[in-house]
Amino acid sequence: MAISIKNEREVEKMRAAGHIVAICHQRVEAAIAPGVTTAELDALVRDTVKEHGALASFLGYNGFSGNICASVNEEIVHGIPGKRVLKDGDIISVDIGAILDGWQGDSAWTYPVGTISDDAKRLLADTEESLRLALSAARAGNRLGEIGFAVEQFAAPRGYGIVRGYGGHGIGRRMHEDPHVPNYGSRTYGPVLRKGMTLAIEPMLTLGTDDTRELADGWTVVTADGSLAAHFEHTVAITDGDPIILTKRLDSVVQ
Repeated sequence: MAISIKNEREVEKMRAAGHIVAICHQRVEAAIAPGVTTAELDALVRDTVKEHGALASFLGYNGFSGNICASVNEEIVHGIPGKRVLKDGDIISVDIGAILDGWQGDSAWTYPVGTISDDAKRLLADTEESLRLALSAARAGNRLGEIGFAVEQFAAPRGYGIVRGYGGHGIGRRMHEDPHVPNYGSRTYGPVLRKGMTLAIEPMLTLGTDDTRELADGWTVVTADGSLAAHFEHTVAITDGDPIILTKRLDSVVQ
């Protein structure tokens, strides 16, 4: 497993890409409302990325047709934006990636649409808390497994399904680099984290089981039991202390 280590200059380039992703999320959050289509959110991100001189990471990636992944309700990841109209009570995960000067930023957030159920509110709050705990475990000297261990120790006792077929990843000049970052498992798993590693950390929890299936479009992954799913993600750089959140949003509770 070849894991690249970035120097300070390269981390700063990734921070610049991550800042564009954060701006996209702020604009998307403000735009989400009943009656909005996922295609409209896609166009908003397309225009924002272009405005800042960047490229959308996902557009054309292995043939993907959107600038964002827009995953609604039981859709976990890789939802294709299109004509779907958001309804009051929906939740939507919006995954956004940007490339600036050859460096990548990647972040996903799950948003409420209008007024959502108490169960959906709990799912969103706890998945975001899982991300916060995962970030706190991502520091030099810990093994990679500490990240997934932190998520599992929080989420499993609360009855959530922890998605196992998908997870985080290394990131840098390519959107997906080594290592894969699972959201479960032993704290002794994987390589020792080192300063300068850059990772996309992304817990995905469901209100049902962890079983998933892929739709006929070849992209959209849904919960097998139709339960709601949430997905939160930040790109970070490993340090000797708390990681640097390269996709940090000013209005995020994850600091």
